[in-house]
Amino acid sequence: MAAIETLGDLRKSGYRSKPVKQEIRDNLVRKLQAGEALFPGIIGYDDTVVPQLVNAVLSRHNFILLGLRGQAKSRILRGLADLLDDQIPVVPGCEIHDDPLAPLCASCRARVNKEGDALAVGWLRRDQRYVEKLATPDVTIADMVGDIDPIKAAQAGLNLSDELTMHYGLLPRANRGIFAINELPDLAGKIQVGLFNILQEGDVQIKGYPIRLKLDVMLVFTANPEDYTARGKIITPLKDRIGSEIRTHYPATRGNGMAITKQEAWTDRDGGLTTDIPAYVREVVEEIAFQARGDRKIDKRSGVSQRLPISTLELVVSNAERRALAAGEKLVVPRVTDIYAALPSITGKFELEYEGELRGAEQIARDLIRSAVGSVFTGMFDGVDTRTVIEWFDLGGSLPLSDSSAADEVIAQTHGVQGLGELVTHAGVAPGAAAPAVASAIDFILEGLYAQKKISRSDDRGYSAAEAAAPRRGAARREEPSMDEEIRMPAGKKKYYN
Repeated sequence: MAAIETLGDLRKSGYRSKPVKQEIRDNLVRKLQAGEALFPGIIGYDDTVVPQLVNAVLSRHNFILLGLRGQAKSRILRGLADLLDDQIPVVPGCEIHDDPLAPLCASCRARVNKEGDALAVGWLRRDQRYVEKLATPDVTIADMVGDIDPIKAAQAGLNLSDELTMHYGLLPRANRGIFAINELPDLAGKIQVGLFNILQEGDVQIKGYPIRLKLDVMLVFTANPEDYTARGKIITPLKDRIGSEIRTHYPATRGNGMAITKQEAWTDRDGGLTTDIPAYVREVVEEIAFQARGDRKIDKRSGVSQRLPISTLELVVSNAERRALAAGEKLVVPRVTDIYAALPSITGKFELEYEGELRGAEQIARDLIRSAVGSVFTGMFDGVDTRTVIEWFDLGGSLPLSDSSAADEVIAQTHGVQGLGELVTHAGVAPGAAAPAVASAIDFILEGLYAQKKISRSDDRGYSAAEAAAPRRGAARREEPSMDEEIRMPAGKKKYYN
């Protein structure tokens, strides 16, 4: 294609233009036959969303992705550009990327008639053929379709009804490509009406003049079900013209969620430090999102975005990095208690029901963390005897630990806890492992026992004072404070397990 520089060269090459939907379909068929990945980076949709997408493309449909926030809708639409040809020939300088073999606009037709086979041919890359617009209430029909430009008419001495006076909107500029509209319900109803013709007849009219552009464009949309009642709606005639409605969803399993978070979160830090994130930390972070999506105090209509575990894991690593830098450690190993430092990334990721509002977003987040730790710990230590460690606390043992303590300090303080070493091994830490990894496993075990309410935890501000820790065997056991009575544990403060 690089050798084709003129319209004459293009005609001699035997090149035949395809409608964009047919082009996308043909490339999809080729990928399916070759067994290639269709949407790289999209995890957990192989058996649900992807088959529906394939069917829509094979049917040459315009379609809409319907789902809650953080379900990779925009990413899927942008991935459609990979199904376009590497490049296509265009008339150079044309705003609507006209096909030299079949130009639409008057100026391009005039150029072809004047220059003939000597007309220069340009080439448009696939990434330049994807146009995306976020729907907002202030979008006008001129933004989407176009308008008459009186200045252009005056300068050229043309009548306003002349086709050459048009200023094209986003939709004509997406000609021969993909036009994506995010959050379709936010688009005003009268603007949605302006999309009728392009969806059904494939053309647009500008400003009421009898000028029609037979555009070649694939239209795709996204929408959030919450928008139908909270902000706007998709008008029924427009829904009727959209070929396929495809529902997206959150990760169905913790494993899929962890894979997405690992792919998207920025955890590899510079500065000469090595980051090693234990599997149980990744599981707890992901389980927080799953717990939140099932919590009755959180609004399910709004959803809990996959961005919650992604941003949470980044803050968890940052807190561990801060501790490692202060302690002079070269290995950064996050601990479960680092998740409490990530509260700012959790509280802003969900909407609360009335009951949740009464309790408060921060306390809800703390409850979610504790529940997630308990769930992961129970799954990992199911059937494992932890009584030796629990009895050590029952006999009056206590551990004043700081969440900023260096790894060696944590190991030294917990050295005398009977049975703890065996549990560390069961957590996946091999004998002779680096101190930060051992300290992280110790922290996980203690937090897990606390989440199961087998030991209590307090900070030096006194929600469970150290001297009021669990009594020795034979004495009445102190009632553990409920979650409602818990007080936050500031960063750097000591916590006591007893």
